[in-house]
Amino acid sequence: MSAAHCFSSTSTSRWRISLGRQNLQGDNPNEVSRTVSTIILHPNYDSNTNDNDIALLRLSSPVTFTDYIRPVCLAAGDSVFNNGTDSWVTGWGAVEEGVSLPFPETLQEVEVPVLGNRQCNCLNGVGTITGNMICAGVLAGGKDSCQGDSGGPMVSKQDNIWIQSGIVSFGFGCARPNLPGVYSRVSSYQSWINSHISSDKPGFVQFTSSGLDADSSYTCPGLPASTTTSPTTRPSPSTPTLTSPARPVCGKAPMNSRAVGDSGVVPGGMWPWMVSLHKNGVFTCGGTLITKKFVLTSARCFSSPNPDVREWSVFVGHRRVNSIEEFEMSVGVAKIIVSQMTSFNIALVKLVKPISYKDYIQPVCMDVSNSRSFPTGTRCWVAGWEKGSTGNGFDNTGSGLRDLETQVASCGNISDSENICTSAMDLQQGDQGSPLLCKSGTSWFQVAVVSMSRSKSARADIQVFAKTSRFGAFLKETVGDMPSPAETATGNAPHFAISLFLFFAVPITSMFLL
Repeated sequence: MSAAHCFSSTSTSRWRISLGRQNLQGDNPNEVSRTVSTIILHPNYDSNTNDNDIALLRLSSPVTFTDYIRPVCLAAGDSVFNNGTDSWVTGWGAVEEGVSLPFPETLQEVEVPVLGNRQCNCLNGVGTITGNMICAGVLAGGKDSCQGDSGGPMVSKQDNIWIQSGIVSFGFGCARPNLPGVYSRVSSYQSWINSHISSDKPGFVQFTSSGLDADSSYTCPGLPASTTTSPTTRPSPSTPTLTSPARPVCGKAPMNSRAVGDSGVVPGGMWPWMVSLHKNGVFTCGGTLITKKFVLTSARCFSSPNPDVREWSVFVGHRRVNSIEEFEMSVGVAKIIVSQMTSFNIALVKLVKPISYKDYIQPVCMDVSNSRSFPTGTRCWVAGWEKGSTGNGFDNTGSGLRDLETQVASCGNISDSENICTSAMDLQQGDQGSPLLCKSGTSWFQVAVVSMSRSKSARADIQVFAKTSRFGAFLKETVGDMPSPAETATGNAPHFAISLFLFFAVPITSMFLL
């Protein structure tokens, strides 16, 4: 991805892409290069106004990800970058107006805050900034992108994930006071980008800024009034106010159409509580959202009794079936609590902030009191993340979320008060921490957590799982109140869903056009 203004035509013959490069001069041992097979300019790019300044380049052949070459996440269409959002721009451009980057021309970075579009419009001239643009810079000047940085990324960090919010587009001079740089707003182009990439799609992440945006009240002569609701607005006396919000409902999956005989790769929203856990940006385990702040997974996902929460992030909101999953957001981890049973154990992952239930994000039900009955023959499913075809972790060749149908079976001489048995399934390493899901009434319940430990059953046709109800006391003590199934909850519940993303979430800071 680059800027449209970098290309005078769509001829590919003179272009070469370098990746993993640090210096423009001298040796670059981690560099690889590719020619370009296709250049796609946005059809509505306007060279006079710089609107829709975005281009896609298809490489002549795939590249292998290394520690120096990784894909960046892209800001999803509903992302919000409030005024002041911390951002970084990287490139090999001039270090100030008219001053080229000195030998050996090493990749540079600059930290700049987002400046709201209303204020940016006033500073650059009302009408200059469109909704397809995003601005960044300091009003005092001295920090900015410059000539030669065009097409490069502006990124912001959310939890442990770097998300590209902008593409270097234009500016009046470089780093001048009260003249912030202008970037193409990546979140405006999610549909356009996806329309040109049929496989190996990029990963879109919703970036969320908390609090009110100070820019919404900024004004100057000629600038139309903001359409954002004023923070001082209050409901009229005749407007009813809800004083007792409805209790959250669990186990609802309005987009789930699984029927007997269905197994395989699933579309987004099918299992809306599914999450993926990533350690240092690499997929490690599956899990499920059980409340707004807690994820349930297997204790075997963590190699030490006291895992470093800074290494972990949780992806929620699985929305597509492609190898690089589109998902709603990523969330940091505040605490990891492991149960202390004598055999199999589960883990609860506490998130740094609560998740809002909405489309594609919804909690699964938990039977902590062992009051639900799932008799022999009940149809159930295991949902999990499919491993990449390279066999080396989860990469861009994976197939995303898939499920396996099974049915409850007799446990024979194994206690069925603490265990549930099913017919055998072809579970993979990517299913670690994933749920065994069975339906009771109109709600889906997670009756077990998948662990890749050896089954206690000597029978090859049976799989044995420890019931989640075995950990009822631990769950109640750690989590507290949990959502209720629809048939026991009071009030109406919204329809929501969740999912995750199998993705190496590392910033791309080393791609440029020669």
